[in-house]
Amino acid sequence: MELARDFAESDYLRRLKQDDERAFDALFRHYSALVYRFAYSYLKSRPAAEEIVQECFIKIWEKRAQLRDDLPLKGYLFTTAHHAVLNELRRDQHHLRLHGQVAAAAGPASVANEVEYQEMEALYQAALERLPPKQREAFLLSRQQGLSYPEIAERQGVSVKTVEAHMMQALKTMRSYFRLHGGGILGLLLTLAVGSR
Repeated sequence: MELARDFAESDYLRRLKQDDERAFDALFRHYSALVYRFAYSYLKSRPAAEEIVQECFIKIWEKRAQLRDDLPLKGYLFTTAHHAVLNELRRDQHHLRLHGQVAAAAGPASVANEVEYQEMEALYQAALERLPPKQREAFLLSRQQGLSYPEIAERQGVSVKTVEAHMMQALKTMRSYFRLHGGGILGLLLTLAVGSR
């Protein structure tokens, strides 16, 4: 069962809630590559990115009965993937610390403990808040929902070049904010993932 270009996502969600494995398979085929590219752009590891994909779709299956029929599934998947990537980065930093390598690998921006991790997340959110509304919207649509630049342009009613300008300025602003506030390597990782254009 293939999804048409303009498929009715709500129909597949309704069928998924009725334990329809074919609907789940179709949704997986439709979205898994997008989630993989999103995760790989952060982690630079095929096994880790594949694990993120599996984790996201396992959650979808396990929570299928609670999903709303009008849930924007693509956004839900990318939000789930975003949190999973942050957790993976935190685990990686923890393992590096255990092996005495954190100073060389992550410098002063280590997020090995929960307090530092929460501080980094707060710093990320604060940087987001500094962006003008259109830039912030474009950034979140790209990084957290996995939309391409043409998709963002269509949603915002602007040209692709305008979206590219929004993204370039948003990344510049956020990187500067992280540098000024000691965000270090994790802050850069949170902004540098390359979304599909």
